[in-house]
Amino acid sequence: MQTQTPLSLADLRAEIDRIDEAMHRLLMERSAIIDRLVQVKRTAGAESGSAFRPAREADMMRRLVERHHGLLPLDTVESIWRVIIATFTYVQAPYSVHADLAVGEPAMRDSARFHFGFTVPFVPHMGARGVIDAVKASKGDLGLIAAVAPGAGDPWWTALEAEGAPKIIARLPFVERADHPAGLPVFVVSHPIDDAAVREVRVYSLRVTGWSAAAGRGIPAFAEVVVAPDEALDGAALLASLPPGHGVDEVITALTEAGAGVRAVAEVGSHAAIHRVGAET
Repeated sequence: MQTQTPLSLADLRAEIDRIDEAMHRLLMERSAIIDRLVQVKRTAGAESGSAFRPAREADMMRRLVERHHGLLPLDTVESIWRVIIATFTYVQAPYSVHADLAVGEPAMRDSARFHFGFTVPFVPHMGARGVIDAVKASKGDLGLIAAVAPGAGDPWWTALEAEGAPKIIARLPFVERADHPAGLPVFVVSHPIDDAAVREVRVYSLRVTGWSAAAGRGIPAFAEVVVAPDEALDGAALLASLPPGHGVDEVITALTEAGAGVRAVAEVGSHAAIHRVGAET
């Protein structure tokens, strides 16, 4: 039985060069398809607003994680794909990313660069409302706001309540894990994208009176909630993200039973369900 001769170092390097060239050619082929896609959109009169498609991107990243194996770290392959996706989105319809640095500049910059690369312009702001105003004034820009309690206690999400106002359309990272290099939970805000919205997790703004520790404890465990104080009537402003199978009425009932009152409710967006990777999965 003949044994196969091991490849030499030069042979292995030649294989790497072949694969590198193939990947480059595939990227150029992808670029050509994107160019055709842009032409089709123009012909159909569908060229408007942002080319960002949160539902498709979330699905792509989930499938990437599920099929990945081998020596290459998941962080690396995810970041490569994010740059490819974000850059080709920018090529279709140029946009900027506005980011609130109030939560900490390094973490927010890491998130923006990991998910959108260096080709997409990065515009810093000090405050979430500045981000929302910039997105509202743009044609198709995106805004990044940390999905954590606002340091200044400003319930910025109330600026998303009005009809026609920007809305939450995604939550980053699409794939969550304990050691993620850009793991800061971030909401993506943009003009509503009706033809590409993903409704798995719905996000609501609630104005609550009679806020107390008991009311806080009464919030159902399934709800992911950000709280900011509201001086009116000893109240609070809540940003509640509700997973599939749960409605805002459940949260309102729980708050009422805990002695609080809900004086206003508005849906302010939606996003894909969080795909978590860890020991338990």
